[in-house]
Amino acid sequence: MKRRFMYMIGAVVLLSSAICQAQNITAVGNKVPPYELNNLPKVDINKFPKNADGAYVLFNGTSLTGWRGYNKEKIPAKWVIEDGSLKFSNKESGLTKEDGGDIIFAYDFENFELEFEWKISHAGNSGVFFLAKEVEGQPIYVSSPEYQLLDNENHPDAKQGVDGNRKSGSLYDMIPAKPQNGKPAGEWNKAKIVVNNGKVTHYQNGQQVVEYTVRTPEWTTLLQASKFSQEKWPLAFELLNNVGGESKSGVIGFQDHGDDVWLKNITVKVL
Repeated sequence: MKRRFMYMIGAVVLLSSAICQAQNITAVGNKVPPYELNNLPKVDINKFPKNADGAYVLFNGTSLTGWRGYNKEKIPAKWVIEDGSLKFSNKESGLTKEDGGDIIFAYDFENFELEFEWKISHAGNSGVFFLAKEVEGQPIYVSSPEYQLLDNENHPDAKQGVDGNRKSGSLYDMIPAKPQNGKPAGEWNKAKIVVNNGKVTHYQNGQQVVEYTVRTPEWTTLLQASKFSQEKWPLAFELLNNVGGESKSGVIGFQDHGDDVWLKNITVKVL
């Protein structure tokens, strides 16, 4: 009887231990893993020319001065200048996936108007990032909102997400661009992103299509309903919920999503 009692005590102890372990796993499931911000070289924006509107010219069609890969010190070889455009080319001869990656302009912008023109290849997908930090070992979108660039007619992402929030001009996976006025693959679109004291506005082809304010309760709600929620991706939630970090600023970047994309007339007016 005593032996049986001891077995029962042992079973209770083991069960209690298992429950505690399960609770601990649940408790740390949403814990933000350690991360490190890279401190790679930045440029002096005052050394760049301004256009007639007072905006800095980040890309003039002939030079990639100021640009480099995300978390890299050099420009990925798949990013080239073609006929006055900055192009990501997935078919550059002799290059591998390691020669790709997102590209950034190496300066932290806080309040600004970013303008550029873009066109996408058939069934192509790309994106624009801003207020981004360079996080060691992590993709750029772990810390940055994304203005989607997409062939709405042919890329499957256009039919995913909610209410078209993965179509061009949208805040990716959170707010759909309305009206949806993106042009077909191969045609030039005009885009503008305005960031001013946390308020962000997306424009596509001359029309305002999205508006939101980061670092607010409403912003947190948007994140929690997306793929960047605290439960699904604790690190992304932590960084995006306080997008821009203490400085409330970050780099601007363009995405290598594996599809050809062209960009031109890239300018930023500091507000």
